[in-house]
Amino acid sequence: MAMTTWLVRMRVAARAVRIRQGSCRLFALLTVAVMGATLLPPSLAASEYPVRPIRLVAPFPPGGPTDLLARVVASGLTQRWGQQVVVDNRPGAAGNIGSEVAARAAPDGYTLLMGTVATHAINESLYARMPFAPHKDFAAVALAAQTPSAFVVHPAIPAKSFADFLALMKSRGNTLNYAHAGVGTIAHLAVELLRMQTGIEVTSVAYKGTAPAINDTIAGQTHFMITSTLTVQPFVKSGRLRALAVTSSRRSAAFPELPTVMEVGLPDYLVVGWAGVFAPARVPQAIIDRLNTDINASLAGADVRERLLASGSEPNAMTAAAFGQFARAETARWAKVVKLAGIRPE
Repeated sequence: MAMTTWLVRMRVAARAVRIRQGSCRLFALLTVAVMGATLLPPSLAASEYPVRPIRLVAPFPPGGPTDLLARVVASGLTQRWGQQVVVDNRPGAAGNIGSEVAARAAPDGYTLLMGTVATHAINESLYARMPFAPHKDFAAVALAAQTPSAFVVHPAIPAKSFADFLALMKSRGNTLNYAHAGVGTIAHLAVELLRMQTGIEVTSVAYKGTAPAINDTIAGQTHFMITSTLTVQPFVKSGRLRALAVTSSRRSAAFPELPTVMEVGLPDYLVVGWAGVFAPARVPQAIIDRLNTDINASLAGADVRERLLASGSEPNAMTAAAFGQFARAETARWAKVVKLAGIRPE
């Protein structure tokens, strides 16, 4: 009986050794396979990309400017690749929530972000603790479009030009107020920049979003605001608001009749919103180059370009490297405005 038990134990032990040896050989084979995949030439990875659907995170709500631009890019890439590009809306915290989701994704090119002037230029100066580092955790891929803002007033304001209204603001002291979508938004900083360059004093009225700010300006509760041409265009065309100037360096296709603020006496005044595609850091450069080429080509199509221009957005192709430099320069520029305006990080 003892001998039988001993034999059974020996057979079990031998079997365990064989299983461990087999597991080691399997582990070694898997390790070699993974290393081989990792060491594949970047050109091969790019030539096969994409082989499955791609997620494009839009860190703002559906229906807004960032979401609309993300859907234009997604549609263009889907048509070019025959592979679905799905927009994933993750709003909250001025774009920080969705941006963090994208920053933590695998760096394989299958999760991208439609970043903006807020997420990749302004927020870094407004938040004491950012959940991601805009220029460390992301690689710039392609600028999608820039969107100038329009300087709009309630129709009852007795000023028919920007110069007239500037004079009115200076003469009335601090009795005029302006609406904006929240502290630190580009609409807020645009007026702060104007105040710094002209010495005007006006009262800030913050709202939770662009829509209520526009509604109260239309209702006459606030006197003026600076907001994107994309957002304000229908209200100007219907006569519920009067547009006096645009904030870009050249006239906007959405309002070709309006002068720029630069034209009417403030040569250093420039406020342009923008959005572009970013990828998690460490995405292979060959995939970034492929994305840059295809996004630029998609946005250069005549029908897409005309549709964006008519709505107020202006496509502006850049290389990935140039877009990265542009985003870093914007970060430095808006950091100065935040500091001079005395806005404290939250």
